[in-house]
Amino acid sequence: MNTSLRLKLFVMMVLEFFIWGAWLPLIFSYLPSVGFSPGQQSWILNAFPIAAVVGMFFSNQFADRTFAAEKFLAFSHLIGGLAMLGLAFTRSFWPFFGLMLTHCLLYVPTISITNSIAFASMKDAKKEFGLVRMGGTIGWILAAWPFTFILVDWNKVHAANPQGLTNWLGVVLGNGLTGDALKAATVWTFIVAGAASLLLAGFSLTLPHTPPKKKNAGATESLAWLEAMKLLKHPFVLVLWVVTLVDSFVHNCYFNWTGSFLGAAKEAGGVGIPGNWIMPVMSVGQIAEILTMFILGATLKRLGWRTTMIFGILGHAARFAVYAFFPQHRELIILIQILHGICYAFFFATVYIFVDAYFPKDARTSAQGLFNVMILGIGALLANSICPWLSQAKFTDTVTKLTDFHGLFLVPMFSAIGAAVALVLFFHPPKMDPSAVKTTHP
Repeated sequence: MNTSLRLKLFVMMVLEFFIWGAWLPLIFSYLPSVGFSPGQQSWILNAFPIAAVVGMFFSNQFADRTFAAEKFLAFSHLIGGLAMLGLAFTRSFWPFFGLMLTHCLLYVPTISITNSIAFASMKDAKKEFGLVRMGGTIGWILAAWPFTFILVDWNKVHAANPQGLTNWLGVVLGNGLTGDALKAATVWTFIVAGAASLLLAGFSLTLPHTPPKKKNAGATESLAWLEAMKLLKHPFVLVLWVVTLVDSFVHNCYFNWTGSFLGAAKEAGGVGIPGNWIMPVMSVGQIAEILTMFILGATLKRLGWRTTMIFGILGHAARFAVYAFFPQHRELIILIQILHGICYAFFFATVYIFVDAYFPKDARTSAQGLFNVMILGIGALLANSICPWLSQAKFTDTVTKLTDFHGLFLVPMFSAIGAAVALVLFFHPPKMDPSAVKTTHP
Protein backbone atom coordinates (compact mmCIF):
# COMPACT_ATOMS: atom_id res chain seq x y z
CA MET A 1 0.00 0.00 0.00
CA ASN A 2 1.46 3.34 -1.04
CA THR A 3 2.00 6.24 1.37
CA SER A 4 -0.78 8.39 -0.13
CA LEU A 5 -3.39 5.68 0.33
CA ARG A 6 -2.19 4.88 3.85
CA LEU A 7 -2.52 8.57 4.74
CA LYS A 8 -6.07 8.68 3.37
CA LEU A 9 -7.08 5.67 5.43
CA PHE A 10 -5.40 7.15 8.50
CA VAL A 11 -7.31 10.43 8.08
CA MET A 12 -10.52 8.45 7.61
CA MET A 13 -9.96 6.78 10.99
CA VAL A 14 -9.05 10.09 12.65
CA LEU A 15 -12.31 11.70 11.53
CA GLU A 16 -14.39 8.60 12.26
CA PHE A 17 -13.47 8.54 15.94
CA PHE A 18 -13.11 12.33 16.29
CA ILE A 19 -16.88 12.51 15.78
CA TRP A 20 -17.67 10.11 18.63
CA GLY A 21 -15.01 11.57 20.92
CA ALA A 22 -16.33 15.12 20.44
CA TRP A 23 -19.87 14.65 21.74
CA LEU A 24 -19.71 11.71 24.15
CA PRO A 25 -17.71 12.91 27.21
CA LEU A 26 -19.83 15.96 28.11
CA ILE A 27 -23.32 14.83 27.11
CA PHE A 28 -23.89 13.09 30.46
CA SER A 29 -23.78 16.36 32.42
CA TYR A 30 -25.53 18.30 29.63
CA LEU A 31 -28.76 16.28 29.53
CA PRO A 32 -29.89 16.98 33.12
CA SER A 33 -29.07 20.69 32.63
CA VAL A 34 -31.62 20.81 29.78
CA GLY A 35 -34.25 19.44 32.14
CA PHE A 36 -34.52 15.86 30.91
CA SER A 37 -35.67 13.37 33.55
CA PRO A 38 -33.49 10.35 34.45
CA GLY A 39 -35.74 8.17 32.28
CA GLN A 40 -35.44 10.52 29.32
CA GLN A 41 -31.66 10.72 29.81
CA SER A 42 -31.47 6.92 29.71
CA TRP A 43 -33.36 6.76 26.43
CA ILE A 44 -31.08 9.35 24.82
CA LEU A 45 -27.88 7.79 26.13
CA ASN A 46 -29.07 4.34 25.08
CA ALA A 47 -29.53 5.39 21.46
CA PHE A 48 -25.92 4.39 20.79
CA PRO A 49 -25.98 0.91 22.42
CA ILE A 50 -29.39 0.23 20.83
CA ALA A 51 -27.85 1.10 17.46
CA ALA A 52 -24.86 -1.09 18.32
CA VAL A 53 -27.07 -4.12 19.00
CA VAL A 54 -29.16 -3.47 15.87
CA GLY A 55 -25.98 -2.97 13.86
CA MET A 56 -24.40 -6.22 15.00
CA PHE A 57 -27.48 -8.24 14.15
CA PHE A 58 -28.75 -6.51 11.04
CA SER A 59 -27.49 -3.20 9.65
CA ASN A 60 -23.77 -4.01 9.46
CA GLN A 61 -24.39 -7.03 7.24
CA PHE A 62 -27.08 -5.23 5.20
CA ALA A 63 -24.76 -2.29 4.51
CA ASP A 64 -21.81 -4.57 3.79
CA ARG A 65 -23.74 -6.60 1.23
CA THR A 66 -25.81 -3.86 -0.43
CA PHE A 67 -23.73 -0.71 -0.90
CA ALA A 68 -20.26 0.30 -1.99
CA ALA A 69 -18.53 0.99 1.32
CA GLU A 70 -17.26 4.49 0.54
CA LYS A 71 -20.72 5.60 -0.71
CA PHE A 72 -22.45 4.22 2.38
CA LEU A 73 -19.86 6.02 4.51
CA ALA A 74 -20.54 9.31 2.70
CA PHE A 75 -24.35 8.98 2.97
CA SER A 76 -24.27 7.95 6.63
CA HIS A 77 -22.05 10.81 7.70
CA LEU A 78 -24.00 13.35 5.65
CA ILE A 79 -27.35 12.49 7.28
CA GLY A 80 -25.79 11.62 10.63
CA GLY A 81 -23.85 14.88 10.65
CA LEU A 82 -26.98 16.93 9.97
CA ALA A 83 -28.75 15.09 12.79
CA MET A 84 -25.84 15.85 15.12
CA LEU A 85 -25.95 19.55 14.22
CA GLY A 86 -29.68 19.52 14.95
CA LEU A 87 -29.00 18.41 18.53
CA ALA A 88 -27.32 21.75 19.25
CA PHE A 89 -30.63 23.55 18.64
CA THR A 90 -33.05 21.06 20.22
CA ARG A 91 -34.36 21.15 23.80
CA SER A 92 -37.47 18.96 23.59
CA PHE A 93 -37.14 15.30 24.44
CA TRP A 94 -38.71 13.52 21.46
CA PRO A 95 -36.97 15.58 18.75
CA PHE A 96 -33.68 15.26 20.67
CA PHE A 97 -34.07 11.50 21.04
CA GLY A 98 -35.08 11.13 17.38
CA LEU A 99 -32.05 13.06 16.15
CA MET A 100 -29.67 11.14 18.42
CA LEU A 101 -31.14 7.78 17.36
CA THR A 102 -30.87 8.78 13.69
CA HIS A 103 -27.22 9.72 14.13
CA CYS A 104 -26.37 6.53 16.03
CA LEU A 105 -28.18 4.16 13.67
CA LEU A 106 -26.18 5.61 10.80
CA TYR A 107 -22.89 6.05 12.67
CA VAL A 108 -22.51 2.60 14.29
CA PRO A 109 -22.31 0.64 11.00
CA THR A 110 -19.59 3.01 9.78
CA ILE A 111 -17.24 1.70 12.48
CA SER A 112 -17.10 -1.65 10.70
CA ILE A 113 -17.40 -0.05 7.24
CA THR A 114 -14.18 1.94 7.80
CA ASN A 115 -12.47 -1.31 8.77
CA SER A 116 -13.78 -2.94 5.59
CA ILE A 117 -12.41 -0.12 3.43
CA ALA A 118 -9.05 -0.34 5.16
CA PHE A 119 -8.77 -4.14 4.90
CA ALA A 120 -9.82 -4.12 1.24
CA SER A 121 -7.02 -1.66 0.45
CA MET A 122 -4.23 -3.53 2.22
CA LYS A 123 -1.87 -6.18 0.96
CA ASP A 124 -0.70 -7.24 4.44
CA ALA A 125 -3.33 -6.33 7.03
CA LYS A 126 -1.31 -7.76 9.94
CA LYS A 127 1.47 -5.28 9.29
CA GLU A 128 -0.53 -2.31 8.02
CA PHE A 129 -3.86 -2.21 9.89
CA GLY A 130 -2.45 -1.36 13.33
CA LEU A 131 -0.89 1.89 12.12
CA VAL A 132 -4.03 2.89 10.23
CA ARG A 133 -6.36 2.03 13.13
CA MET A 134 -4.21 4.05 15.52
CA GLY A 135 -5.64 7.05 13.71
CA GLY A 136 -8.94 6.32 15.46
CA THR A 137 -7.41 6.61 18.92
CA ILE A 138 -5.55 9.77 17.87
CA GLY A 139 -8.84 11.16 16.51
CA TRP A 140 -10.53 10.62 19.87
CA ILE A 141 -7.65 12.42 21.60
CA LEU A 142 -7.68 15.30 19.11
CA ALA A 143 -11.43 15.77 19.64
CA ALA A 144 -10.76 16.97 23.19
CA TRP A 145 -8.37 19.79 22.40
CA PRO A 146 -10.48 22.27 20.36
CA PHE A 147 -12.63 22.69 23.46
CA THR A 148 -9.76 24.20 25.45
CA PHE A 149 -10.44 27.27 23.26
CA ILE A 150 -14.20 26.85 22.80
CA LEU A 151 -15.37 26.34 26.40
CA VAL A 152 -13.71 29.54 27.61
CA ASP A 153 -15.13 32.40 29.69
CA TRP A 154 -14.37 35.08 27.11
CA ASN A 155 -15.75 37.87 29.32
CA LYS A 156 -12.92 37.23 31.78
CA VAL A 157 -10.42 37.10 28.93
CA HIS A 158 -11.58 40.46 27.58
CA ALA A 159 -11.59 41.97 31.07
CA ALA A 160 -8.01 40.84 31.64
CA ASN A 161 -6.94 42.37 28.31
CA PRO A 162 -3.73 40.31 28.05
CA GLN A 163 -0.89 41.70 25.95
CA GLY A 164 1.14 39.43 23.70
CA LEU A 165 0.40 35.92 22.42
CA THR A 166 1.94 34.12 25.39
CA ASN A 167 -0.05 36.11 27.94
CA TRP A 168 -3.21 35.76 25.87
CA LEU A 169 -2.85 31.99 25.73
CA GLY A 170 -2.25 31.81 29.46
CA VAL A 171 -5.38 33.81 30.22
CA VAL A 172 -7.53 31.85 27.74
CA LEU A 173 -6.39 28.43 28.95
CA GLY A 174 -6.80 29.48 32.57
CA ASN A 175 -10.38 30.75 32.30
CA GLY A 176 -12.56 27.82 31.36
CA LEU A 177 -16.30 27.95 31.79
CA THR A 178 -17.87 26.44 34.90
CA GLY A 179 -21.33 25.70 36.25
CA ASP A 180 -24.39 26.61 34.21
CA ALA A 181 -22.34 28.52 31.63
CA LEU A 182 -20.34 25.36 30.87
CA LYS A 183 -23.48 23.26 30.51
CA ALA A 184 -25.02 25.81 28.13
CA ALA A 185 -21.87 25.91 26.01
CA THR A 186 -21.79 22.12 25.71
CA VAL A 187 -23.95 22.51 22.57
CA TRP A 188 -20.65 23.26 20.81
CA THR A 189 -19.69 19.59 21.17
CA PHE A 190 -22.60 18.72 18.85
CA ILE A 191 -21.62 21.44 16.39
CA VAL A 192 -17.99 20.28 16.25
CA ALA A 193 -19.02 16.61 15.92
CA GLY A 194 -21.55 17.44 13.21
CA ALA A 195 -19.04 19.50 11.25
CA ALA A 196 -16.50 16.66 11.44
CA SER A 197 -19.16 14.23 10.21
CA LEU A 198 -19.95 16.40 7.20
CA LEU A 199 -16.23 16.72 6.49
CA LEU A 200 -15.87 12.92 6.53
CA ALA A 201 -18.92 12.62 4.25
CA GLY A 202 -17.10 14.64 1.61
CA PHE A 203 -13.74 13.00 2.25
CA SER A 204 -15.31 9.52 1.86
CA LEU A 205 -15.84 10.15 -1.84
CA THR A 206 -12.05 10.31 -2.29
CA LEU A 207 -11.51 6.88 -0.72
CA PRO A 208 -10.83 3.75 -2.80
CA HIS A 209 -13.88 2.13 -4.34
CA THR A 210 -14.90 -0.82 -2.18
CA PRO A 211 -17.78 -2.77 -3.80
CA PRO A 212 -20.37 -4.64 -1.72
CA LYS A 213 -19.38 -8.12 -0.60
CA LYS A 214 -20.95 -11.07 -2.34
CA LYS A 215 -23.09 -13.41 -0.31
CA ASN A 216 -21.71 -16.92 -0.19
CA ALA A 217 -23.98 -19.55 -1.64
CA GLY A 218 -25.72 -21.53 1.05
CA ALA A 219 -24.50 -19.24 3.83
CA THR A 220 -26.66 -18.83 6.92
CA GLU A 221 -24.98 -15.67 8.15
CA SER A 222 -28.29 -13.91 8.68
CA LEU A 223 -28.63 -16.16 11.72
CA ALA A 224 -24.98 -15.91 12.74
CA TRP A 225 -25.94 -14.50 16.11
CA LEU A 226 -27.95 -17.65 16.85
CA GLU A 227 -24.88 -19.73 16.07
CA ALA A 228 -22.86 -17.46 18.34
CA MET A 229 -25.18 -18.16 21.27
CA LYS A 230 -24.23 -21.84 21.05
CA LEU A 231 -20.75 -20.86 22.22
CA LEU A 232 -22.21 -20.23 25.67
CA LYS A 233 -22.50 -23.97 26.25
CA HIS A 234 -18.80 -23.81 27.13
CA PRO A 235 -18.62 -22.74 30.83
CA PHE A 236 -15.44 -20.67 30.40
CA VAL A 237 -17.07 -18.74 27.52
CA LEU A 238 -20.19 -18.08 29.60
CA VAL A 239 -18.12 -16.84 32.56
CA LEU A 240 -16.07 -14.51 30.38
CA TRP A 241 -19.24 -13.27 28.64
CA VAL A 242 -20.87 -12.33 31.96
CA VAL A 243 -17.66 -10.74 33.25
CA THR A 244 -17.46 -8.73 30.02
CA LEU A 245 -20.99 -7.45 30.70
CA VAL A 246 -19.94 -6.27 34.16
CA ASP A 247 -16.73 -4.67 32.89
CA SER A 248 -18.62 -2.89 30.12
CA PHE A 249 -21.06 -1.58 32.75
CA VAL A 250 -18.14 -0.29 34.84
CA HIS A 251 -16.44 1.17 31.76
CA ASN A 252 -19.58 3.12 30.87
CA CYS A 253 -20.03 4.34 34.45
CA TYR A 254 -16.74 6.16 33.85
CA PHE A 255 -18.22 8.09 30.92
CA ASN A 256 -21.50 8.74 32.73
CA TRP A 257 -19.94 10.34 35.80
CA THR A 258 -16.35 11.44 35.19
CA GLY A 259 -17.11 14.62 33.25
CA SER A 260 -19.52 15.87 35.95
CA PHE A 261 -17.10 14.84 38.71
CA LEU A 262 -14.14 16.64 37.15
CA GLY A 263 -16.11 19.83 36.53
CA ALA A 264 -18.02 20.01 39.83
CA ALA A 265 -16.79 22.49 42.43
CA LYS A 266 -14.71 21.11 45.32
CA GLU A 267 -17.36 22.13 47.85
CA ALA A 268 -19.81 19.94 45.91
CA GLY A 269 -17.46 16.94 46.12
CA GLY A 270 -15.92 17.40 42.67
CA VAL A 271 -12.42 18.18 41.45
CA GLY A 272 -13.02 21.75 40.25
CA ILE A 273 -11.33 21.45 36.86
CA PRO A 274 -12.27 24.31 34.46
CA GLY A 275 -14.70 23.26 31.74
CA ASN A 276 -12.25 23.71 28.88
CA TRP A 277 -9.86 21.19 30.44
CA ILE A 278 -12.32 18.36 31.26
CA MET A 279 -12.09 16.62 27.87
CA PRO A 280 -8.28 16.96 27.60
CA VAL A 281 -7.95 15.42 31.08
CA MET A 282 -10.18 12.52 30.06
CA SER A 283 -8.14 12.06 26.86
CA VAL A 284 -5.12 11.06 28.99
CA GLY A 285 -6.67 7.59 29.03
CA GLN A 286 -6.52 7.31 25.24
CA ILE A 287 -2.88 8.42 25.23
CA ALA A 288 -2.15 5.69 27.77
CA GLU A 289 -4.09 3.22 25.60
CA ILE A 290 -1.70 3.78 22.69
CA LEU A 291 1.32 3.19 24.92
CA THR A 292 -0.25 0.16 26.62
CA MET A 293 -1.00 -1.54 23.31
CA PHE A 294 2.75 -1.60 22.61
CA ILE A 295 3.38 -3.73 25.72
CA LEU A 296 0.20 -5.82 25.58
CA GLY A 297 1.81 -8.69 23.66
CA ALA A 298 4.69 -8.97 26.13
CA THR A 299 2.27 -8.69 29.06
CA LEU A 300 0.10 -11.52 27.73
CA LYS A 301 3.14 -13.71 27.20
CA ARG A 302 4.40 -13.09 30.72
CA LEU A 303 1.15 -13.05 32.72
CA GLY A 304 -1.28 -15.09 30.60
CA TRP A 305 -4.89 -14.43 29.61
CA ARG A 306 -6.62 -14.51 33.00
CA THR A 307 -4.09 -12.47 34.99
CA THR A 308 -3.92 -9.78 32.31
CA MET A 309 -7.71 -9.50 32.28
CA ILE A 310 -7.82 -9.34 36.07
CA PHE A 311 -5.35 -6.45 36.10
CA GLY A 312 -7.51 -4.70 33.51
CA ILE A 313 -10.63 -5.03 35.64
CA LEU A 314 -8.92 -4.12 38.92
CA GLY A 315 -7.62 -0.98 37.22
CA HIS A 316 -11.25 0.20 37.11
CA ALA A 317 -11.64 -0.56 40.81
CA ALA A 318 -8.45 1.38 41.64
CA ARG A 319 -9.52 4.40 39.62
CA PHE A 320 -12.99 4.57 41.19
CA ALA A 321 -11.46 4.08 44.65
CA VAL A 322 -9.29 7.16 44.05
CA TYR A 323 -12.37 9.04 42.82
CA ALA A 324 -14.34 8.04 45.92
CA PHE A 325 -11.73 8.55 48.63
CA PHE A 326 -9.31 11.19 47.30
CA PRO A 327 -11.43 13.67 45.29
CA GLN A 328 -9.57 16.62 46.78
CA HIS A 329 -6.25 15.57 45.20
CA ARG A 330 -6.54 17.09 41.72
CA GLU A 331 -3.11 15.92 40.52
CA LEU A 332 -3.85 12.34 41.58
CA ILE A 333 -7.24 12.40 39.82
CA ILE A 334 -5.56 13.58 36.60
CA LEU A 335 -2.79 10.98 36.90
CA ILE A 336 -5.23 8.13 37.54
CA GLN A 337 -6.80 8.75 34.12
CA ILE A 338 -3.88 6.70 32.80
CA LEU A 339 -5.67 3.61 34.10
CA HIS A 340 -8.52 4.10 31.63
CA GLY A 341 -6.29 3.17 28.69
CA ILE A 342 -4.68 0.34 30.63
CA CYS A 343 -8.11 -1.04 31.59
CA TYR A 344 -9.27 -0.99 27.97
CA ALA A 345 -6.16 -2.67 26.58
CA PHE A 346 -5.73 -5.26 29.34
CA PHE A 347 -9.36 -6.36 29.31
CA PHE A 348 -11.32 -5.49 26.14
CA ALA A 349 -8.40 -5.78 23.72
CA THR A 350 -7.29 -8.97 25.48
CA VAL A 351 -10.77 -10.45 25.12
CA TYR A 352 -10.68 -9.79 21.36
CA ILE A 353 -7.22 -11.35 21.08
CA PHE A 354 -8.27 -14.33 23.22
CA VAL A 355 -11.24 -15.04 20.96
CA ASP A 356 -9.13 -14.73 17.84
CA ALA A 357 -6.41 -17.00 19.24
CA TYR A 358 -8.53 -19.60 21.00
CA PHE A 359 -11.41 -20.24 18.62
CA PRO A 360 -11.10 -21.89 15.21
CA LYS A 361 -11.70 -19.82 12.09
CA ASP A 362 -15.29 -20.97 11.65
CA ALA A 363 -16.19 -19.68 15.13
CA ARG A 364 -14.20 -16.46 15.40
CA THR A 365 -16.63 -14.06 13.74
CA SER A 366 -19.55 -15.37 15.78
CA ALA A 367 -17.52 -15.20 18.99
CA GLN A 368 -16.35 -11.64 18.35
CA GLY A 369 -19.95 -10.61 17.70
CA LEU A 370 -21.06 -12.34 20.89
CA PHE A 371 -18.68 -10.29 23.01
CA ASN A 372 -19.28 -7.07 21.04
CA VAL A 373 -22.94 -7.32 22.03
CA MET A 374 -21.82 -6.98 25.64
CA ILE A 375 -19.03 -4.43 25.13
CA LEU A 376 -20.85 -1.94 22.89
CA GLY A 377 -24.45 -2.93 23.50
CA ILE A 378 -25.90 -4.48 26.64
CA GLY A 379 -23.21 -3.27 29.06
CA ALA A 380 -23.70 0.31 27.88
CA LEU A 381 -27.49 -0.09 28.00
CA LEU A 382 -27.24 -1.22 31.61
CA ALA A 383 -24.97 1.67 32.66
CA ASN A 384 -26.94 4.30 30.77
CA SER A 385 -30.16 3.06 32.35
CA ILE A 386 -28.87 2.90 35.93
CA CYS A 387 -26.43 5.82 36.15
CA PRO A 388 -28.87 8.72 35.51
CA TRP A 389 -31.23 7.28 38.11
CA LEU A 390 -28.49 6.77 40.69
CA SER A 391 -27.11 10.27 40.21
CA GLN A 392 -30.52 11.79 40.98
CA ALA A 393 -31.87 9.18 43.39
CA LYS A 394 -33.48 10.25 46.66
CA PHE A 395 -33.20 7.95 49.69
CA THR A 396 -34.48 8.12 53.25
CA ASP A 397 -32.07 8.98 56.04
CA THR A 398 -31.85 5.31 57.00
CA VAL A 399 -30.36 4.33 53.66
CA THR A 400 -26.93 5.31 52.36
CA LYS A 401 -27.40 8.22 49.98
CA LEU A 402 -26.02 7.79 46.49
CA THR A 403 -26.47 11.40 45.47
CA ASP A 404 -22.90 12.27 46.44
CA PHE A 405 -19.98 11.32 44.22
CA HIS A 406 -18.42 9.13 46.91
CA GLY A 407 -21.44 6.82 47.02
CA LEU A 408 -21.80 6.75 43.26
CA PHE A 409 -18.23 5.60 42.67
CA LEU A 410 -18.53 2.73 45.14
CA VAL A 411 -21.02 1.04 42.78
CA PRO A 412 -18.60 0.47 39.85
CA MET A 413 -15.69 -0.07 42.26
CA PHE A 414 -17.33 -3.05 43.95
CA SER A 415 -18.75 -4.29 40.64
CA ALA A 416 -15.21 -4.42 39.21
CA ILE A 417 -13.89 -6.24 42.27
CA GLY A 418 -16.70 -8.80 41.96
CA ALA A 419 -15.90 -9.36 38.27
CA ALA A 420 -12.22 -9.90 39.06
CA VAL A 421 -13.10 -12.45 41.75
CA ALA A 422 -15.36 -14.25 39.27
CA LEU A 423 -12.45 -14.57 36.83
CA VAL A 424 -10.19 -15.94 39.56
CA LEU A 425 -12.70 -18.55 40.69
CA PHE A 426 -14.52 -19.58 37.53
CA PHE A 427 -12.60 -18.68 34.37
CA HIS A 428 -10.64 -21.80 33.52
CA PRO A 429 -10.35 -22.28 29.74
CA PRO A 430 -9.34 -25.88 29.08
CA LYS A 431 -5.82 -26.58 27.90
CA MET A 432 -6.82 -27.99 24.59
CA ASP A 433 -6.42 -27.47 20.89
CA PRO A 434 -8.54 -24.50 19.77
CA SER A 435 -10.14 -26.61 17.05
CA ALA A 436 -11.95 -28.53 19.77
CA VAL A 437 -14.10 -25.47 20.52
CA LYS A 438 -17.04 -25.55 18.12
CA THR A 439 -20.20 -23.53 17.65
CA THR A 440 -22.36 -26.61 17.14
CA HIS A 441 -23.00 -29.73 19.15
CA PRO A 442 -21.00 -32.82 18.03
